Amino acid sequence: MLQPWIPEQEFIETTNIYQYMLSLQMTDIAVFHRWTVEHYVEFWEKMLKQLAIVFQQTPKAICDLSLGSENPRWLPGAKMNISDSCFTAPSHKTALIFQDQDKQIKTISYSDLQKYVNRIANSLSQQGFKPRDAIAIVMPMTVTAIAIYLAVIKIGGVVVSIADSFSAEEIATRLQIANTKAVFTQDIILRDQKELPLYEKIVAAKTPCIIVIPSTAVILNRAFCGEGSPAYREIPRYARDDSYARDDTVQRENDLLWEEFLVENDQYTSYACEPMDACNILFSSGTTGTPKAIPWNHTTPLKTASDGFFHQNIQADDIITWPTSLGWMMGPWLIFAAMINHATIALYTDVPQKPAFGKFIQDAGVTILGVVPTLVATWRQSHCMEAFDWQRIKLFTSTGECSNADDMAYLMSLARNKPVIEYCGGTEIGGAYLSSTVIQKNYPACFSTQAMGNDFVLLEDNAKSSVETGSREIPAESMRGAGRRVFKGEVALRSPAMGLSTELLNADHQKIYFENMPMDANDVRLRRHGDQLQQLANGYYVVIGRVDDTMNLGGIKTSAVEIERALKGIDNIIETAAIAIQPEDNGPSRLIIFAVTQENLDKNAVKLQMQKKINQLLNPLFKIYDVVFVKELPKTASNKIMRKELKKHYVQ
Repeated sequence: MLQPWIPEQEFIETTNIYQYMLSLQMTDIAVFHRWTVEHYVEFWEKMLKQLAIVFQQTPKAICDLSLGSENPRWLPGAKMNISDSCFTAPSHKTALIFQDQDKQIKTISYSDLQKYVNRIANSLSQQGFKPRDAIAIVMPMTVTAIAIYLAVIKIGGVVVSIADSFSAEEIATRLQIANTKAVFTQDIILRDQKELPLYEKIVAAKTPCIIVIPSTAVILNRAFCGEGSPAYREIPRYARDDSYARDDTVQRENDLLWEEFLVENDQYTSYACEPMDACNILFSSGTTGTPKAIPWNHTTPLKTASDGFFHQNIQADDIITWPTSLGWMMGPWLIFAAMINHATIALYTDVPQKPAFGKFIQDAGVTILGVVPTLVATWRQSHCMEAFDWQRIKLFTSTGECSNADDMAYLMSLARNKPVIEYCGGTEIGGAYLSSTVIQKNYPACFSTQAMGNDFVLLEDNAKSSVETGSREIPAESMRGAGRRVFKGEVALRSPAMGLSTELLNADHQKIYFENMPMDANDVRLRRHGDQLQQLANGYYVVIGRVDDTMNLGGIKTSAVEIERALKGIDNIIETAAIAIQPEDNGPSRLIIFAVTQENLDKNAVKLQMQKKINQLLNPLFKIYDVVFVKELPKTASNKIMRKELKKHYVQ
């Protein structure tokens, strides 16, 4: 095992988690974690105050379990709108940092962002949108995208989060599942010096109404900057003169240009929602091939903000960036974790694999940098980030797929040996169940603790009996060789926990997460998750993959069935099976395609055909590592593909 980062006592005493534990007269993190789980009512009472959560009507209780622990109702009796809690920072404080088209660093205050959100909220109301309407955002994570996101929530609406990298077919599927009323998108995406059509793709998805925003780093209106302002150049062309014709952009009568949509009124009172009302619909692939539509409600962001407070140690003077979008849970996570904790978000919409991203991190003064492991592997191979001064970074944080220890050690070195906070969870958790903290030793690619407020057990591979997690049985300092693996098992979560999903729009939530799961020691049914962990002798964990047919590719969760469906129709290929293989160094998963054929085919040619189909129908970020030709696939009596057998075959 590589050498850990070890926090100094002087630093430890400045951290959120240390100060919070001190207020409870606790010094042991394992004891504190148990308290957050076993006394979750008191924990969340204190966290609502710590995070300054805004209520229009205070809750009568923290949790109502009258429907059972599998169906908790959080904050009963309350009225709230979580967007209000994103604007409790001092009004003059910087909310967002971004680059203009000349690569100059610009900022927007919390006050100006709130006015922008209010203008969009008024515009939505004027167009006839109502509370509970589903409104999609399919565009890069710009200033305007964030403002739209918060405005939809502010009117009581539900944001439908869809990644702009998806195909028109995949976008259409998600829009239909959510019963979407309208979509916000851009005309094109400017990425890596290329213009990628986006509005045309949304039109092809047969959306009822599209609001089209010009492609630019940020959209600001004359209400925020006069002609003499440095930010005036960010105003779209049609907002400065009449040369930007509607016919140049809009193809359909019901669609709107941004200027036609946006009104001037910047005052708006948020709609009072029930805490369990949906505010965001996100999608996570399941084993059926149809994406699961997972609603986040107005309490889910409390989990994200709490995680950011305890694990990423987000403080008011932090500047955070994470290459992501609103289509993946880390986009909404970033908004709530940063803004509720009064921090600043740095937005970068171009590709993060190039040196320009490294310069942006340097120039913006980023203090917390989020990554996916595949991105770090790319940096390590190209050395493209080594020329920049990242000394202001206080920590990295990584999620989306399994990390490689050597890659993470390299990442730490880019900022003079700063820790990497591993963060493992899911859309249906609202954050993490497993992470690390900055008051513990930080081993590359390892997790030091369960997330505060969350609890899990490990189910042994050969039985459905539960094995208690090691945080109590193996103290963190009783090390008999830090790298010796003790046991592994499937993660099963304990309920209730703030952030855990309670419904799915298009599937049976109870069946997917609880059916056939064992009971814990307290006779409460455990919740299925699907990750597989190994625990080390020092009590730390490593994630070793999934136990079902889902996989993480490039930090994006997808399913084998989705990939196999996209690969239909290739000449001389009878059937395919997709698996994800974890490399020996425990880095990012590799996509392997088994293809049934009776012909002698050119492997490279078939691989190119398959990659093209995946690019067109799913996502170009899903890269095929290898193709294996076989005469037939191993299947069960019910004709299900035996993917475990394929994995064994490939490894051998």
